[in-house]
Amino acid sequence: MKQFLLVLVCLLVLNTWSDNLRAQGNSNKSGTTAAQFLKIGVGARAMGMGGSFVAHADDIYSLYWNPAGLTKVEAVTISAVQTQWFADISHNFFGFVLPVDGSSAIGAQVITLNMDEIEITTIDDPHGTNEFYDASDLAIGLSYAKRLTNYFALGVTGKYIQQKIYNESASTFAFDIGSVLNIPYYGLKLGMAFSNFGGSLKMEGRDLTREFDLNPDNSLNDGVEARLKTEPWDLPVNFSFGLALDIIGGKDGLYKAEQHQLTFDITGSHPADADEYASIGFEYTLSKLISIRTGYRSNRDVEKMFYGAGLHIPMGTTIFNFDYAIASFEDLDYIHVFSASIAFK
Repeated sequence: MKQFLLVLVCLLVLNTWSDNLRAQGNSNKSGTTAAQFLKIGVGARAMGMGGSFVAHADDIYSLYWNPAGLTKVEAVTISAVQTQWFADISHNFFGFVLPVDGSSAIGAQVITLNMDEIEITTIDDPHGTNEFYDASDLAIGLSYAKRLTNYFALGVTGKYIQQKIYNESASTFAFDIGSVLNIPYYGLKLGMAFSNFGGSLKMEGRDLTREFDLNPDNSLNDGVEARLKTEPWDLPVNFSFGLALDIIGGKDGLYKAEQHQLTFDITGSHPADADEYASIGFEYTLSKLISIRTGYRSNRDVEKMFYGAGLHIPMGTTIFNFDYAIASFEDLDYIHVFSASIAFK
């Protein structure tokens, strides 16, 4: 009975939270921050659960979701993620984690967002000038995580962020801070993450330089070089709090089972440039080999339903993980996420 009540309470909290978020309405914060690519989730495993991964974080993709989860990575691991977005936009992630000892780990990550070239058009040449431009985003991060006690871990990530379009670019530095608390009660975990806290982005580049004539009525007056002013834009800061619970599992689950594991996750997010929203996710794993996942986000316009699957393949001292996720964006079609990682024990 206690097990059923615990799960029921979690579901009721999610439902109440979602109703409250919907009642708040649109706070009109959209479009008030730069570096939107930082909000794109990393890893097909986490995305298959709707991004509800802050408390569940226990693999290399903790580099993005919650750096404190790196303390659960027990072997040297490398990974790659590729996501094809709309309009031929490609989102990529590369990660590396090295366990230092039994209680700490370091990691590195690179996130890129790229697009195909677009032909430049002007008022005089509306059909194209035969010149092309592109845009790209980059984030490079270094992480360190430490388990302070048997139940509590902290992690921090420092990262360099850059955005480019044509001949202009902007760059800054930011931090992510995360924690995980393991409660010795049916595998219950609480996680918190504070992401993208740092400077602002301000575009600079040669195309902002223009010739300006202070007195156009004077033919003897030479134009002077002037510079167009650009404004700084904040980063998309986000605070997330999550809970993970093993409904079915080995020695820690609500229901004991050696070959089956079912984990329930719930996460609330408070972004700086959008309304708050809640995510719920489930992951079922059979014999530690095959996993299926699903997730849902409330208070979002189009990104609501998520699905995924994964394979965990041990081969001697090497472990291969392959994951896939699909996200429904309603009229905008589907987003497909592919992940692969290799761990060397």
